[in-house]
Amino acid sequence: MTTNLAGAEAGTLTWGTRADLAATVLDPSKATGLLAGTPTADIAVPLGPVARKHAHQLTKATLADAGLGAGDRVVVALNSDGDLAGARVAEAAADIAESAISVGPRGRMRLLETLERTRSDVLVATPTGVADLLARLHLEFLVDPLDLELRLILLTGEITDDKTRRHLAREFGATVVELYTDPVTGIPVAHRDDAGRLVPAEPGLLALAALDDNTLLDPPVPGTRAEIVVRHTWHPELSTVAIRTGHVTIAGEAGVVPAPLHTVGESVLVRGRWLSLTAVRKALAKIDGISRWRFEISRDGTLDAALLTVSFNRDSLIRNGMWKSRIEQALTALTPVKIEVAVDEQVQEEPLPPEVVDHRGHHLGTDRSALAR
Repeated sequence: MTTNLAGAEAGTLTWGTRADLAATVLDPSKATGLLAGTPTADIAVPLGPVARKHAHQLTKATLADAGLGAGDRVVVALNSDGDLAGARVAEAAADIAESAISVGPRGRMRLLETLERTRSDVLVATPTGVADLLARLHLEFLVDPLDLELRLILLTGEITDDKTRRHLAREFGATVVELYTDPVTGIPVAHRDDAGRLVPAEPGLLALAALDDNTLLDPPVPGTRAEIVVRHTWHPELSTVAIRTGHVTIAGEAGVVPAPLHTVGESVLVRGRWLSLTAVRKALAKIDGISRWRFEISRDGTLDAALLTVSFNRDSLIRNGMWKSRIEQALTALTPVKIEVAVDEQVQEEPLPPEVVDHRGHHLGTDRSALAR
């Protein structure tokens, strides 16, 4: 679909979501060179030499704007599956700081040892990852967080709040800054300022759009929901595409993109990773006997927990370990995030549409138009 954007864009923009990029713009089977995408390559963004150089410069600029300096020593605890995010952030940080290492998001003891051995003063991680490290420092490792002498903590990948940021800053005695990572490429393209506004590394990278119409909001109506749109003016295949990120915020003053508060659409954020509900739906449709399923995300402690409860249409499958294992394997093939599988003890012969319940209050739903009303 193309839409003329008078006053906002010369010419036309092609609009899309991340879910339809493969079908409309970026065919993974034809992409060449270094590819940045999802673990299953439903999105695969080719990064040729010029695009790769620009992506590197964008990452460096975002890190510098967020406060990274020449004397810093950096540990990056982000996933690199598919999008190479953790490794690329570390590489860009190394061009600014004294040192940088990417250790991945798992293993709090390993992360603690890395911080101590490298004498790093900057940590890049998800908000829940840092919160989980903090809890383990107190309860398991018996380490005072202040002893780590962190100067700067850069958070990215999840929806977080002021309370969490203030708590982490106080416990670690560090400055806490949130980065906005482009969900398409995995590149940090902006940081959040003290007023809750996203400050892009370059003008024109982010904009706001109506939930129910392919229109950039310029100016937006303050107090209304809007979706963050990402532009890739630096990328040959994506320069004329306005991509809906799935991040929802509350519009404020003209020319300002506030930090995201919610998500919308066919993908949900779980432990800093986007999970395609469409992919889950397709995978479960191939398994005989499933009449209903309910996907729940919660955050009872420091980390997200994902639970898929399935109902079968016949009794013989309820206690069939092989059938449950098939479901678990299907989910493992979709995401590196652990999803627990539970089976309804009652037979449900009548099929019903899937349910998605986000107990964190982050995901608003899949229907953008309904949410705009």
